[in-house]
Amino acid sequence: MMTPVLPVVAVLVLLALPLSPGGDSGPGPADAVSGLVVLYCAIRLMRDRRRPLSPTAAVLLGLPVVGLALAATGAYSPGAGVAGLGRYLQIFVLVPAAVLLLIRDRGDFRLLTWSFVGIALLQGAVGVHQYVTRTGASYQGEPIRAVGTFGPQDVMGMATVVAIGLVCALGLALGRTSVRQRGAAALCALTLLLPLALSFSRGAWIATVVTCTAQLVLAGLRRALTVAAALVAAGVVLVGGLGVGTAMLQERIDSIRQVTDTPDQSVVDRYTMWAAATDMWREHPLTGVGLKGFPEYRDAYASPALSSFSDTEGAGAGYRRQPLLSPHNMYLLVLSEQGLIGLLALAGSWLALLVCALKAWVRARRPGAHGLDCALVACGLLVWKLTDFVYADIGGPSTVLTAVCFGLVAWWALAGSGEAEAVTPALVGGSAEKAEAR
Repeated sequence: MMTPVLPVVAVLVLLALPLSPGGDSGPGPADAVSGLVVLYCAIRLMRDRRRPLSPTAAVLLGLPVVGLALAATGAYSPGAGVAGLGRYLQIFVLVPAAVLLLIRDRGDFRLLTWSFVGIALLQGAVGVHQYVTRTGASYQGEPIRAVGTFGPQDVMGMATVVAIGLVCALGLALGRTSVRQRGAAALCALTLLLPLALSFSRGAWIATVVTCTAQLVLAGLRRALTVAAALVAAGVVLVGGLGVGTAMLQERIDSIRQVTDTPDQSVVDRYTMWAAATDMWREHPLTGVGLKGFPEYRDAYASPALSSFSDTEGAGAGYRRQPLLSPHNMYLLVLSEQGLIGLLALAGSWLALLVCALKAWVRARRPGAHGLDCALVACGLLVWKLTDFVYADIGGPSTVLTAVCFGLVAWWALAGSGEAEAVTPALVGGSAEKAEAR
């Protein structure tokens, strides 16, 4: 029987479609299909006449709606409020809930996980080709930055896809599945190191290092040391032995330590926008300036040090000045636009999912238990997103990937706490009796 998660796989596959050079960085085809996934899930719910979500799942996934509704009413225009509300509901509520409801078991979970790895390998291959042939996005005046099919208008797209694929591959490699699957996953994880490095994305690097470290710790000390040694050896071979972008990579790595001494303009812009977002919150502490309000209020709060634009070109697109419309920090974006109520609601939902996922991980580590790989993938995805949100926020065609990630995390977190078993069978034609038998 066809698995109901195939439409979700289609969303990931559509992320491989090349964007038109010079196009905007708004929603893409994958976003449209994610809406169809939500509709498909709703139709299955009505057909099976089952309660869609347990109380716990409904509270965890529905909590962000509180802050979103308040911030939407305070938007500078009704259109901006509706657009912002729709985008946030898509990414953090509707699509994650649909993914949660469409996953039947660990087999479906692993299918989606391998889909993440597959799309990451494809984007990574395009990115490496861009670096080698000097057809990538401009970086320090040279067309060498690996951006995959996303182009310079979504320069973080490929880095996000590749990093998430690496996290998924590492989780599968550290599990208790067959030797063949673990070996293939480990090989994929090592392969993805190269395109991640060539993305020159400091935020993605930091989030990946933090997440992989957490996954290794959760997998156990002995396995952690073995995999860490393999990753270090791969890094030495790629950067040292093969000389892959050694000088520029070293300079980019050094720039992480120099952000408080001699920061480049991108870091200055980021700090300036962070300060502007903080000032917005101070004047509107509870509900913020309203959804989609940051671009409208930015210049009123930002210092003259802000350049307001970033220069992009390469990868098939001409020179373009791209406006800086967000603080590149998800927490500060939510704080400035939704206030303290919105941040507590959204971040509270994420932290609750993390707690539930860790509880399920404890059960998966018991002797004879199954699903350790799923636990490591789910915990890894959430840790990666929570870390990356310090340096990035939502925006661009790759954003729909965040929604699918939260859906995977939600399924594991609620399955591990005894919630999903009663929900999932109802969506695949099962009965209450079968749910109880499981």
